[in-house]
Amino acid sequence: QVQLVESGGGSVQAGGSLRLSCIISGFSYSTDRVMGWFRQAPGKEREAIASIRPDGGITFYADSLKGRFTVSQDNTGNTLYLQMNSLKPEDTAMYYCAARKYASNWDSAYWGQGTQVTVSS
Repeated sequence: QVQLVESGGGSVQAGGSLRLSCIISGFSYSTDRVMGWFRQAPGKEREAIASIRPDGGITFYADSLKGRFTVSQDNTGNTLYLQMNSLKPEDTAMYYCAARKYASNWDSAYWGQGTQVTVSS
């Protein structure tokens, strides 16, 4: 059974930082697994932030976040991180991590329950 559990969300003032973590179990690190971070603000569509490929390569889907957000994973590949700096009120959203097979798409991925990030001005 695949499980993804996000943590690290919370309330922060604009300009602050948060580091989100996502622990995955039941879907071991392999050359077939892609993991990613997404977010969804109230009333808006889900937005892809970044993903990590099996070779460790990182793809940022939102260029506007690239300078403020950093994606990484631990040595075991079982924990994914999202370091968020210089947070803005518009970063307020529910943040999700997901994992999928390399050949599939995000619609058929495994998803965590999400962690809320609230940035106040």
